[in-house]
Amino acid sequence: MTRLSFKEQVHRVREDAIVGAVNRLLAAKGYELMTVDEVAAEAGLSKASLYKHFTSKEELAAAAMVRALDRALHQVQEQARRVPEPGPLAQLQDLVRWTLRTQLEGEMPSLPAQNSRLVAALKEHKDYMNRLLELSDRMGEWILAAQASAEIDPELPPELALYTLFARACDPVVGLLKAGGQHSDEQIVEWVTATTFRGLAGAPAPAKRKTR
Repeated sequence: MTRLSFKEQVHRVREDAIVGAVNRLLAAKGYELMTVDEVAAEAGLSKASLYKHFTSKEELAAAAMVRALDRALHQVQEQARRVPEPGPLAQLQDLVRWTLRTQLEGEMPSLPAQNSRLVAALKEHKDYMNRLLELSDRMGEWILAAQASAEIDPELPPELALYTLFARACDPVVGLLKAGGQHSDEQIVEWVTATTFRGLAGAPAPAKRKTR
């Protein structure tokens, strides 16, 4: 492995600090309310220094999303190493649990779905798109396998299941339950995971025995 020069090490440390600051601000405030000035202050850098690494707010958001996808892909790899390897439904449930815990820890960036400039920038960002497609493909394999065994409704379009699971990364229910202060993080994780896969319906009541 090539050893980085001192200058390169400093550059990487600064970039890590910037992306970490963006991640925290996106999780706390969202893209629209986050400003470049806030990112610089949070990272402990001048605005001029920040612009040496990232030239726009869109680039900052894309870098944070690449880091989030890297973490998600690492989680997928860790799950696949378990012995015995969990089945497809369990893999999806574990990934959702990880996503919810990351959100509760304030480490899951929240991005708007309708910001055209940001959406366009992300679509042109090769690192982001490559990671997004890799994660989508892996989750898609699990979804199709779970549908084949009827653990997920086979009548549902697979993309609906995929989008539903991706939506847990920015589910407002998680923040609302945490803000209420009445439930532990683990309770929130389990409840939201359960409703994601089973909905709000309770277990069916046992059939009444007929009497003569």
